[in-house]
Amino acid sequence: MKVVGHFINGETCTPKGRMQDVHNPATGQAEKLVLLASSQTVNDAVISAQSAFPEWRNTPVSKRARIMFAFKNLLEAHSEEIIALIGAEHGKISHDAAGELQRGIENVEFACAAPQLLKGEHSKNVGPGIDSWSEFQPLGVVAGITPFNFPAMVPLWMFPLALVCGNTFVLKPSERDPSCAIFLAKLLKEAGLPDGVFNVVNGDKEAVDSLLDNERVKAISFVGSTPIAEYIYTRANAAGKRCQALGGAKNHAIVMPDADVDNAVNQLLGAAFGSSGERCMALSVVVAVGNEVADRLVDKLQTAMLGLKVGAFDEASNDFGPVITAQHKDKVEGYITSAEQQGAQIVVDGRQISVAGYEDGFFVGATLIDHVLPQMSSYQAEIFGPVLQVIRVESMQDAMQLIDDHEYGNGTCIFTRDGEAARFFSDNIQVGMVGINVPLPVPVSYHSFGGWKRSLFGDLHAYGPDGVRFYTKRKTITQRWPSSGVREGVSFSFPS
Repeated sequence: MKVVGHFINGETCTPKGRMQDVHNPATGQAEKLVLLASSQTVNDAVISAQSAFPEWRNTPVSKRARIMFAFKNLLEAHSEEIIALIGAEHGKISHDAAGELQRGIENVEFACAAPQLLKGEHSKNVGPGIDSWSEFQPLGVVAGITPFNFPAMVPLWMFPLALVCGNTFVLKPSERDPSCAIFLAKLLKEAGLPDGVFNVVNGDKEAVDSLLDNERVKAISFVGSTPIAEYIYTRANAAGKRCQALGGAKNHAIVMPDADVDNAVNQLLGAAFGSSGERCMALSVVVAVGNEVADRLVDKLQTAMLGLKVGAFDEASNDFGPVITAQHKDKVEGYITSAEQQGAQIVVDGRQISVAGYEDGFFVGATLIDHVLPQMSSYQAEIFGPVLQVIRVESMQDAMQLIDDHEYGNGTCIFTRDGEAARFFSDNIQVGMVGINVPLPVPVSYHSFGGWKRSLFGDLHAYGPDGVRFYTKRKTITQRWPSSGVREGVSFSFPS
């Protein structure tokens, strides 16, 4: 069985150590093994990055950008291989994996603008013969800890920008789908990145804690569940590191009485069930304003969902694939059962689905639950599966209060034809990313991604302008060259 190891100092390596299975979620079979890094292996990767940092930080920014241009071209040239790796280990359908990769490539394109992004500010003659300017310097060794649901895109949110800013990087991807990260590392080397500048360590909590505690690591970026995000943020801060930790979500869509229901249904299907609902931006709750629009919406959703096709990644006609593990399948189905037991109505039931030829796969069918109440556990939790719940309210104010009361504040949207309602919603809702008739308001690469409340720990969002600020520190220099022969007296007053 193939063993997926690490990538340290420009080479793949497979030191002896603990291993665990990597499953194909569609078949349910273990097809690879992944090495779980020890603290020593993590330290080796960090030392490699630290050793490469002085030369890399002094590499002209234009040269760093050219390497990213070459990397972008290689990503596009090898897109089919990357898509296949994502599908085989995550289960994501090929067209969905292609979309993930494209959004990642867009972040590489943004990073290619580093010469412009890293320009500082300059002020001449702030005082007699005194000039002042600022510049943005790299932090040193930085690390990224990324989730299973986007094995290409989320790492590409992080390391391209960190690298062009002059940092060196250690990536700890999910051990559930580790192969994509190793493939990206090899492409970076082919693009001309010097050895040691980018390293990959596969592992579990031991690897994570080793990165958090290593004094050479200056900053940590994380995407995952809220409990782990809070743990990482707290531990990183205690160690004096800069940290951005993106957590979970419960994303709501308000459907107003004046909405185009047919359009809303089409948008909701993709937003709720794409990638099997395993997205932090998945739209998992519909808040219908009024029973009339709720009844129409549920009826049309039920009809449309009967035509959804679930299966393996390499059949492009499938709409979505399996969830990541057997344990996660049980967890998702448990939330469906709990909603039923607590009084909700299961309109479309995805439990116990069987896919011909893939009977042992980790499949959950598209599920629609009506008459959900805020106190139900299925509403409170991030299910992270293909489950769409409907809550009925009497007014837009009730809908907004429901959203504001939830602990998560990642993404939300409103379906309406009323510009006044849309503007009031976007101005006042307590959520970080807002869509108007757009159910997945994921910012493009030259904006920044991040939620509010317990969906984000830290002050700076991911990628875009905030990413540049996260991976650099500002230095301000004030300079004077006195005129020849001039001697100044001593002054004890504060300069002005």
